[in-house]
Amino acid sequence: MNRDALIARLRAAGCVFAEEEADQLLAAGADPAALESMLARRVAGAPLEHVLGFAEFAGVRVAVTDGVFVPRHRTQLLTDTARGLLRDGGTVLDLCCGTGALGLVVARGFRGVRLVATDLDPAAVGCARRNLSGVTDEVFAGDLFAPVPDDLRGRVHVLLANVPYVPTAEIAYLPEEFRVHEARAALDGGPDGLDVLRRVAAEAAGWLAPGGALLTEAGEGQLGTAHALLRAGGLRPRTVTDPRTETSVVVAVRGLT
Repeated sequence: MNRDALIARLRAAGCVFAEEEADQLLAAGADPAALESMLARRVAGAPLEHVLGFAEFAGVRVAVTDGVFVPRHRTQLLTDTARGLLRDGGTVLDLCCGTGALGLVVARGFRGVRLVATDLDPAAVGCARRNLSGVTDEVFAGDLFAPVPDDLRGRVHVLLANVPYVPTAEIAYLPEEFRVHEARAALDGGPDGLDVLRRVAAEAAGWLAPGGALLTEAGEGQLGTAHALLRAGGLRPRTVTDPRTETSVVVAVRGLT
């Protein structure tokens, strides 16, 4: 199949960036049969990253398997902010780690960093272990803090909590490639989108080192409640925003005492 025919089929399926996708599929398709199979999945609505088997995020390529949450480019605001807080020898805990992309990006280039990651979804844990091989062997399956080694209590410098925050009633309005092909648990944050953050906020201070910070995304209408939850948990929250991507990251710091 030539490039023009591939582009035409992608456009007909509603792919906005048909040219770029065509080039990626052509590069990844080992033979005509494999290319046709990949194209058929993409035309049927599967996320491009699931079709290719990888995603590009903040300059790194990470493996992504079917059903696993695809890291969003907008989340680079969270990783950039976290990198500004981390120092050599620090400890990073990545909750709801998905592919492990956030922890990988935050820790790269620093010396002596301990990275621990957890996720409830076995498929995500498998992805994260693959992506973080050679970086850390501390990738655990379990619910939030439950599987985290106890010796991390009071020692985490950067806590990445990219928890699901889409209100349940809004799931139906997400693009099909997300709501159909990604695990619902990776998207659904409960009635107001903050159910998982409530649980994280209740425990985070006990895991953070003095001066350590929790970072999480939230929608504009959720910021006031998110700040209140984190203050109630003993943290001092502030918001970092990127108007270009309409992304808000809440940074909540544990006091030095």
